[in-house]
Amino acid sequence: MSSEIYNMVIDRNARLVKVENSGDYFLFTFESPEISRLARPGQFLMVKVSTGVQPLLRRPISIHNAENSILQIFFQVAGEGTRLLSLKKPGDTLDLLGPLGTGFSIKPEFSGRLIFCVGGGRGIAPLYFLARKLNEAGATPVIFYGGRTAADVPLKTHLESAGLETLTSTDDGSLGFHGLVTSLVEKELAARKPAFLFACGPEAMMERLAEICQQKRIPGEFSLESIMGCGFGACWGCVRKIRRNGRTGYLKVCQEGPVFPLEQIVWQEDENG
Repeated sequence: MSSEIYNMVIDRNARLVKVENSGDYFLFTFESPEISRLARPGQFLMVKVSTGVQPLLRRPISIHNAENSILQIFFQVAGEGTRLLSLKKPGDTLDLLGPLGTGFSIKPEFSGRLIFCVGGGRGIAPLYFLARKLNEAGATPVIFYGGRTAADVPLKTHLESAGLETLTSTDDGSLGFHGLVTSLVEKELAARKPAFLFACGPEAMMERLAEICQQKRIPGEFSLESIMGCGFGACWGCVRKIRRNGRTGYLKVCQEGPVFPLEQIVWQEDENG
C-alpha cells in the first residue's frame, strides 16, 4: 500500500471562503490548514458533496492550489455530484478527505530547464499548483491551455496574473491558437524543446501527446482520470492497465496514480493491438 495514504486527513469542517465561477466552471477557495500543508501537485481530494445519502459516494477533484492554510479546487459541472457542489456558498463547510494519490515529480535537475505543462479543459486544474512549484524549484514552466471554445478556458487570466507563461488554444478559434492543444504543442516544439512534459486532460489528448513525446524523445508524466469509489485503494474501482518493468497489469489510479510516467500507460489502441 502506498505511503501516501498514511498522510491523508479528514477535514469535516473545511470552510469555503470564496467562490468564483464562469459558466459551468467553478474555483473554490477553502480554509483547510492541515490538508494544505500536506498537499503536493497532482494529488486530489475526495469531496462529500451532500449531507444526505444521495449521492452516497464522494467526488474526486484535483487540488488546484495549496498555500499556507488555503486550499483550492477547480471543477466543471458534469453530473449531479458536481452540480450539488456548485451550489455551495462562502461560509459553508465541506467534508474533505485528502490529500490522496501519487502526484507529479518535481526533480532537482529541472532547475534552469524549460518544462511544458499541458491541460485540456478541466484538466488544467492541477497544473497551476504544479507550475508554482516548478517556479520555486528554478524551472521555467510554460502552460498550454486548450478548450473547445473561449468559454472552456476560464482560468487564462488567473494563470497569467500569477506570472505564468500561458499559451491558449480553442477548437473553434475563438481564443488563441485555432486548433487542438496538441497541435499548439507541436507548433511550439518547432521553436523550443522542453526537458520534460506534464499533462492532464482528455484521454485522446494525452494519447496524442504520448506519441509526440516519444517521437521527440521528451520524458513526461500524465495525470489520468478515473471513476473512483473510495479514493485510497480499498474498492479497486479505478484500475488501469499499466506497463512496468516489462510486465503489464492493472494498478489502482487513486493509489499508484493518478500520475504515471507516460511510457508506462497502456492506451486503448495498444490494448487492441
